[in-house]
Amino acid sequence: MDQRIEKRIELKAPVSRVWRALTDHDEFGQWFGVKLTTAFVPGRISRGHITYPGYEHVMMEVVVQKMEPERLFSFTWHPYAIDPKIDYSKETQTLVEFRLEKTAAGGTLLSVTETGFENLPAHRRPDAFRMNDSGWAEQMQNIERHVASAT
Repeated sequence: MDQRIEKRIELKAPVSRVWRALTDHDEFGQWFGVKLTTAFVPGRISRGHITYPGYEHVMMEVVVQKMEPERLFSFTWHPYAIDPKIDYSKETQTLVEFRLEKTAAGGTLLSVTETGFENLPAHRRPDAFRMNDSGWAEQMQNIERHVASAT
């Protein structure tokens, strides 16, 4: 069974602004809640510590897949990999895709899709899906606030 998370939001910001919020690693970190130490570059790993209260011990690591300017940004990662005692490296990563479309009003329709949960170990799948589903809902609100307040 293909499990996928899909979220969409219309942002009152131009595509160029949303693109910058997604692909500049420092800006991404501001709204996402992570202090990334390396820039986003296709084919490379970007990592840093989560800054969300209670999760500061968690190291986030993504592998950037695609950066098609102002259209598509994607990465793979280990979803809900929060236990530092567990080695998640042998698990298949899920794919996160951000797609941007200009709206008639000059804003941006942002879609985020995460796929590949069916490839996770069965014991981790329900929690990873549930936590990321609610997490992406919150992150869409975070980026909305971020692009509205920042220039």
